[in-house]
Amino acid sequence: MFSQFTDIKRKDFGIMFLHHLVSIFLITFSYVNNMARIGTLVLCLHDSADALLEAAKMANYAKFQKMCDILFVMFAMVFITTRLGIFPLWVLNSTLFESWEIVGPYPSWWVFNLLLLLIQGLNCFWSYLIVKIACKAISRGKVSKDDRSDIESSSDEEGSEETPRKKPHTATTTNGTSGTNGYLLTGPCSVDD
Repeated sequence: MFSQFTDIKRKDFGIMFLHHLVSIFLITFSYVNNMARIGTLVLCLHDSADALLEAAKMANYAKFQKMCDILFVMFAMVFITTRLGIFPLWVLNSTLFESWEIVGPYPSWWVFNLLLLLIQGLNCFWSYLIVKIACKAISRGKVSKDDRSDIESSSDEEGSEETPRKKPHTATTTNGTSGTNGYLLTGPCSVDD
């Protein structure tokens, strides 16, 4: 959560920050209110797709396009199954309806379920973005670059037709300015401004 302030600013900065805040509150809240089983289940469900996403990113950076596409499809299937299938039908059903019948509503019940519903809203938004990227990939034949930032390079930038060259510039700062993300550049750089 703290690295977001020093890392490259992305279009979804606010949503990611909200996601991290809600996640921290849910983890803390589930522990403090003795709801650790639900908290652990939510954490495991939401982390199950992360390894596939990171593997797809690594395959994309290594220019293994077929592997990237396969891993992205696997990621999308696991993501949508766990976050739009299992999470609302099993976890939210238990916390919203079954717990209401067993123990009834109490003040922390409302807070806990509000946070879970907020996470579900974010899951729906991210699922929309994943489906959008998958549709682009089907139409273009490969997974496109991350739409959140214009700074990171991707394998599909190199495969594009003739692109106008920008004039090289030199950056000597290490605080992440000029798209360096904290790395010292001493020579010409072709990073887009």
